[in-house]
Amino acid sequence: MNNNRSAKIASIIEQRRPLKEKIGVVKENINTLASNLRNLAECRDRLMAQVDDRNVAVRLKEINFLTIQQQIAEELAALTKLEARFSRDTLNIGVVGLMGQGKSTLLQSLSGLTDDEIPARKGGACTAVRSIICHQEGQTYAEVTIHSEESFLEEVISPYYKELNLGSTPTSLDAFARPLPPLLSGNATKNSMYDHLQRDYHQNLQQYRHLLNSGLPRKLPPIPKEEIPKYIVQQRNGLGDLISFNHLAVQQVEIFCPFKNSEVGKIALVDVPGLGDTRLGDENLMLETLGEEVDLVIFVRRPDALRYGWEKKDTDLYKSAAEALPDLASRSFMVLNLVTGDDNFVGCKHHKDTIKDKHINVVQCTIANCSKPESANEVLDLVLNYLVDNITDLDKQYASYCQKRLIEIQKVVDAELNKARTAFGQDDLDDYQAIEELFSKLFGNDKKGWWKDVAFSLQKLRSELWLTRQSPDNNLQAGIDTAIAACQKGAGILLSDSPIEEINERISVSSPFRAYADYQDELRVLLSRNFQSLDEGLKQSIENVKSQVSEVLTQQGRLGMLTNESGSNFFKSISDLVPERLGKLKQGFKIIADFELSYRGLILHRIRQHLDGLTNITATSGQSRQVDDQQNPTLLVSSSTSAEEILEALKIDYDIAVNRIKPALEEFLCEPSQAAYAMVEEFVDNVIRQEDISEEWKNFLRPLRGQIWPDEFGKPEQERQQRKAWLDLINHVANTSKSDLFQFSN
Repeated sequence: MNNNRSAKIASIIEQRRPLKEKIGVVKENINTLASNLRNLAECRDRLMAQVDDRNVAVRLKEINFLTIQQQIAEELAALTKLEARFSRDTLNIGVVGLMGQGKSTLLQSLSGLTDDEIPARKGGACTAVRSIICHQEGQTYAEVTIHSEESFLEEVISPYYKELNLGSTPTSLDAFARPLPPLLSGNATKNSMYDHLQRDYHQNLQQYRHLLNSGLPRKLPPIPKEEIPKYIVQQRNGLGDLISFNHLAVQQVEIFCPFKNSEVGKIALVDVPGLGDTRLGDENLMLETLGEEVDLVIFVRRPDALRYGWEKKDTDLYKSAAEALPDLASRSFMVLNLVTGDDNFVGCKHHKDTIKDKHINVVQCTIANCSKPESANEVLDLVLNYLVDNITDLDKQYASYCQKRLIEIQKVVDAELNKARTAFGQDDLDDYQAIEELFSKLFGNDKKGWWKDVAFSLQKLRSELWLTRQSPDNNLQAGIDTAIAACQKGAGILLSDSPIEEINERISVSSPFRAYADYQDELRVLLSRNFQSLDEGLKQSIENVKSQVSEVLTQQGRLGMLTNESGSNFFKSISDLVPERLGKLKQGFKIIADFELSYRGLILHRIRQHLDGLTNITATSGQSRQVDDQQNPTLLVSSSTSAEEILEALKIDYDIAVNRIKPALEEFLCEPSQAAYAMVEEFVDNVIRQEDISEEWKNFLRPLRGQIWPDEFGKPEQERQQRKAWLDLINHVANTSKSDLFQFSN
């Protein structure tokens, strides 16, 4: 039977995996919805400050985004818990009870652990941290998770500061190490809480601070059985002062050990510190544990032998647990602890008979001696058999419960979106028609309006450039003159104070062949470098013409209302504004924005062909000679060639190169003008003469008409744009709030 039960538990765990994956997808969808709702809420807040219509402002204010966002946050937290529940490798049974009721004793009897690992000694609370005890064959060991500095301050220290009104929670351990704020007022309970904060956590900080690192909580290497107590047990001396401190920094301990009933299957027992003392955070820890870590709950209650009966603290504990597990009645058992020697059987019987009167609803209430392993394991068998038979249905019910809440939220979102759609009132068709008619009139056609003005002005500019397309470019002419002057002024060795001495020195360290060739290279580099400045003039010529075109579109086309740029930057800016769907128009602006003339593309190759006279060719004979276009050498170099001969030859070579380059370049003085004309004609053809291009212009200008014609469309267009942006956001939210995106459970 037990083997079959173990197999069923393993199967149940495996069947949970697909549901966990579905929950993950739904969580991602809901996070997207939450983000879209935040955007819509921010837009609403902006519009409330902008709209002039008071009725619109009132309707916008009535849309309840805050409640929806809070509900979504709550459901995301619930889904996270559900996802964690279905991600586990074990079925978990939580053991819950007030301090001193026998909870730890029951855990000892079931797990085989002792007071060293699960303290159950008489006196005050001994178990100091949340423990998860997992059934696993082999040696007993523990995995200890230590708080980070941040989680310690948030989860452990912050509850004290809030409950005792001590001011802002310390943001660092250094801040917490300073003297505690005084407790201004409080009853005996609060005084005891303050004493607990001060005597345990504050004055002993240096004893456990070394364990708290900044960042995220960290898991220590596996801890052997004999080392477990120092992380989970709080030990005190006769005066009540702590004498063990590591547990103060512990967030959670997982203990792996073989249970006495070795055939229980893949289960874990989850223990939390006993409730009822003055240490804060235990109830929150219990709620978090039940919500995320527990599939079924065992409540432990030890009735008194003389004064027995259910008390308010019992019903409060049950209500708190029900907050974390909404179907608690189907997921909980009550164990009434029959204590040997206390003779509390009558009290146990009374509690069992009256449990329903107190609305503590559980699957079964049973009496058992928690200190006896055989009795404790009878309880565990009872619980496990129920768990195996019912957990699948319970999971479905729990998932269905979460699913229903999500569908309710989706309905609420739809209701608020419907209110949002009508916040501006119904569209006035007549007003919209009037706006469209005015836009069409202003845009015009070939005979009048914006289209006629732009088309005519661009064609006029094209005609003007056509007339000057054969004119020399002033920028290029100036650049050539400057470059030639630079060539004559900076001729290197030719203008040296002592050229003969320099050439002789060069010959002495190499040879006449090498000296002549090296000087040719240097002069060639000087010449070429002087003409690189032509690049700036070529670019400026094209930029000047682009500025002429942009001025037409800025003035007659009113596109200056869309950008402050000019020239190339103007066309790039407008191109960026044109939607991709308006491909013809966008391409036209991109062509002119990217068009340029460059020195390397237009001039360089024309200069280089006239530098051959300064290029050395090594003959097969080993002699070096220089050749011109007709292969007539300026100088035949030999080992006896003098410095004077080399200098004279270099002057001839240099003068020939300069005198050939200048007229060669002047033959191309008209090319920048021709290129500029071609650029403009290409642009005009693309943005004016293409079929249906006027419709693309219309579609481009329509959403921008309030900027283009502010006097005519300013306020009406602004309101229309506001309404359109608002409705677009609403539709975006609606697309992410469809019910099928919330479905993870059938």
